[in-house]
Parts: sequence; C-alpha cells; structure tokens
Amino acid sequence: MNKLYQVQRRRVLKRIVQYSALGLFTLLSPFAGSLVQSTQAQTNAKVINLAYQSSGDLVKSKKAVEPRFQALGVTVNWVGPFAAGPQLIDALNAGKVDIGNVGETPPIFDQAARPGLTPEVVYLAGRTPSNGTNQGIVVKANSSIKKVADLKGKRIAFQVGSNAQYLLAKALKEVGLKISDIQIVALTPPEARDAFIQDKADAWVGSDPLLAAVEKTIPIRNLRNAARINTLGGFYIGRRQFVTQNPQLVRVFLEEAQKVGEQAEKNPSDYAKILVDEQKLDPSVAQKVASRRTYKLRRLTPAIIAEQQRVADFYFAEKIISRKIDIKQGILSDLLYKAIIPNNIK
Repeated sequence: MNKLYQVQRRRVLKRIVQYSALGLFTLLSPFAGSLVQSTQAQTNAKVINLAYQSSGDLVKSKKAVEPRFQALGVTVNWVGPFAAGPQLIDALNAGKVDIGNVGETPPIFDQAARPGLTPEVVYLAGRTPSNGTNQGIVVKANSSIKKVADLKGKRIAFQVGSNAQYLLAKALKEVGLKISDIQIVALTPPEARDAFIQDKADAWVGSDPLLAAVEKTIPIRNLRNAARINTLGGFYIGRRQFVTQNPQLVRVFLEEAQKVGEQAEKNPSDYAKILVDEQKLDPSVAQKVASRRTYKLRRLTPAIIAEQQRVADFYFAEKIISRKIDIKQGILSDLLYKAIIPNNIK
C-alpha cells in the first residue's frame, strides 16, 4: 500500500468520524431537550423506593414528593430507617433502594469493595456543606484525654465507612497519627453513642441529632469538630439502572427536595418542630440541630467531583481502602445530568 493512499485513507476516515459525531450530537440534542422539558412522559417504573436514615428526612416528613409522583401514576415507598450511609448503600446495591442521601465516604468504600465492577451507586447531586459544628470527636468532660494526640491507643466508637471515619482519620493525621494508632470500636451511630455513654469507649465520633442530644444530657468535651475537614456536605445518590431508565422521576424528586431545602433554610424552626414531633427531641436540642444543619442541594461541578476524588485518594494513601479508585466511574454522562437536574438546583 503506497504512502499517498494511506494519507488519503486517513483523511477520509477522519472526516467520517467528524461527520458521524456531528450527526450523533444533532440526533441527541432534541432527545436531551425532551427529557429536560417533559416530566409528564410515560415512566418505566411504577414504584420509587426512597431511603431515609434514622437521623430523619425532611422530604419524607413533609410528604413533599408524593403529590407529584401520584400524578405520574408512581407509588412512593419510603425504605428505612437506616442507621447510616453504609447500610443504605447495601440496600441500594440489593435493589431495595432507588434514591438516598449519604455522606462523602460511603460511596467511596462501596466502590473500593467492588474491584472490576461498574458501581451501581451513582452521584446525583451534592448537598450544601455545613460549617462542621454538627459533628465532632468527643470525650467525657472528666476524661484524661485533653487533645486529639491523646487518642493514641484509645478506644474510639464510630460508624466505619461513614463520614465519621473521615473526620477521625483527618484529625489524627493533623497530629501525626493514623487510624491504626487507635482501637476501633465499630458500631452503628446509636450503638456508638451508647458505648461512649456507658464507658465502653474512651471517645466517640458523633453527629447530629445524636451529638446535640448528648451535649445537653452529659458533660462532654469536643476535641475536634469537622470544621475545614468535612467540606463536601454529602450527596444524593441513585441506583444506576433506575436512574438511567427513569430520569424524569429522578428530576421530579430532586426538584421537590430542593424546594423543601429552600423552605427549611428560610425557616429552620420548621425542621426543629419535626424533630420534636418525630424523634421526641427536647425543643432546645431540636433548635440546635436545625441551626447547625444545611438543607439545599447543588450541582455536581468539576470542582466537587475533584474534591471527592481527593477524599478517596486520602483513604488510599492512608491504607484505609485497599485500592485506588476513580470517582468518575460513579458519575453520569452530561446528557443524563441535563435530564435529571432541575433548574432550581444551581
């Protein structure tokens, strides 16, 4: 084959690829627009399984999504309560949950535990981060442990695979320690709180509403809260198959969840009242929880995705997860995000 023929052949192939890509974009553009604009289209699912954690869920409490889904002929099934994010993700992988809300750590641990598999857990939207005062590493007020460095060799109770582990690992690293330098008491959040209260653990990594309740009932000292550590705020996640087959349902859910968040941000006492009614919290505790919480959602920008990758890389560098992972395996296509993210999420 002569060189002139090879050059001409490459030029022809290049033009075919260019025109094919242009044609595909032309075909997909109206399809994307139709998905974005129409949430009344026929849906594949007749039931949507929404997860909630024991810490409470404002969308569930407000019954915010039921009217919209009822109009689409879709039944809302709330699944839970789950003790924490890892348990919620287990249910999602089992096909029992379609959409849920977790911290930054559970999706990372799940992906790391499934080498060679495309993650079933996909990132839908971010949550606005808090200032970190709703979480902390605490000890009893009379404890001999005065600072984070004093935790070396001590028993610390927390939910493994949750954002509590990220706070602890980062705080230890700040003082030259590692997770391997402490004794892990691996329990669910309520069990970890109880172990701490009963002196079965020297310290506890807790978060609201459990933390706020303990702050009121027993004298404790907060060695380190999550300020400047837990900066992501967590994510709404979805089951890949459900999301790809039902983008319009995901869009409806996120749109209504954002409306609830906007209302709660304007009037956090509304959320506090729900905590009093549903979780039987003391009103002063409920007010504290409401004041330290954030409510609104945000789009997954490249910066947020990069920050989540840095969290995953930290876990790998500290040998907390056994392999390096690529967060983008849990990121959807731009086309699908256009279909599922409503205009009220910025």
